[in-house]
Amino acid sequence: MALKRMDNVGIVVEDLGAAIDFFLELGLELEGRGMVEGEWAGRVTGLGDQRVEIAMMRTPDGHSRLELSRFLAPAVIADHRNAPVNALGYLRVMFAVDDIDDTLERLRARGAQLAGDVVRYQDIYRLCYIRGPEGILIGLAQELG
Repeated sequence: MALKRMDNVGIVVEDLGAAIDFFLELGLELEGRGMVEGEWAGRVTGLGDQRVEIAMMRTPDGHSRLELSRFLAPAVIADHRNAPVNALGYLRVMFAVDDIDDTLERLRARGAQLAGDVVRYQDIYRLCYIRGPEGILIGLAQELG
């Protein structure tokens, strides 16, 4: 059986509302919000009995999703949000945008900060990394031409 698609990327946050607002401003759509809890959920994650408030965000093309999670139980035990770009493990999620300057202007109003500079890669892309809500690393790519 063949792989069908990548279903979603998950990010754990402290302030679910602020994270939703940020990703709405970026251009994602809120697909749904709710609680995931109980022994069955803990069996999937290996965390035991858990309570997690989640929001599923969908890209405008409908092909990709971002799952934002706020753990109520068990308590969060580690924090990787401010890991540098060369840290091992999950690092960032990259979004293609029409206009990187406009996107940056809108996201700065929601607290985003450039991690470095906006750079040009040949005549193909303009790229940058930003720190979004709670320091989450996000890549933006504007295709040129």
